[in-house]
Amino acid sequence: MDAATLTKPAVLILLGPPGAGKGTQARLLEQKFGLVQLSTGDLLRAAVKAGTEAGLQAKAVMEAGDLVSDEIVIAILRDRLGEPDVARGVILDGFPRTTVQAEALDALLASTGQKINAAISLEVDDAAMVSRISGRYTCGDCGEGYHDTFKSPDVYGICDKCGSGNMVRRADDKAETVASRLEAYHAQTAPLIAYYGERGVLKTVDAMLAIDDVASAIQQTTAEAIA
Repeated sequence: MDAATLTKPAVLILLGPPGAGKGTQARLLEQKFGLVQLSTGDLLRAAVKAGTEAGLQAKAVMEAGDLVSDEIVIAILRDRLGEPDVARGVILDGFPRTTVQAEALDALLASTGQKINAAISLEVDDAAMVSRISGRYTCGDCGEGYHDTFKSPDVYGICDKCGSGNMVRRADDKAETVASRLEAYHAQTAPLIAYYGERGVLKTVDAMLAIDDVASAIQQTTAEAIA
């Protein structure tokens, strides 16, 4: 099944820790099935910019330095799901984060005759992920990406693409920082894994495979879930 044959709106949730490739896989799903990726941050910014009722509420909360409530996020998502460009369905990234949010999302979808087709969890090996992420660096001039193990430049410290010696690493890509982020992700996501597992919509994919193999597995899972 692809974008041409999809006949009803689909709602997918992508779960996965930092570095698991959610962004890349979401873009591939958009291309394959005609879905639209929705992230909480983008939704909030767009609603504030558009000046919707929920957007104005979110703006007031954010300007006060507080966290936007689940009710406001759900209201913004409700508005977004009513727009024509998401008629084929959406990929939710970053929401829900808690079982309370998951229940609110289920209620919202039920009110419009929709449901979660699949919550796809990108499974990783934590030790390998620490190595994968902490080894990343880029050319500060042209943005070309490198890795200590998997993709070193031909000449150490010199960019193959532009010849610059300005190599940079993100501060949050340090091994101890990555390990902490993974631990926090697992603690936060475990209840969601159980929640969607109990509802029979949880699907797992080995995200340590090659990107193309991960994409193939996710796309097959998606096709089955929305059939």
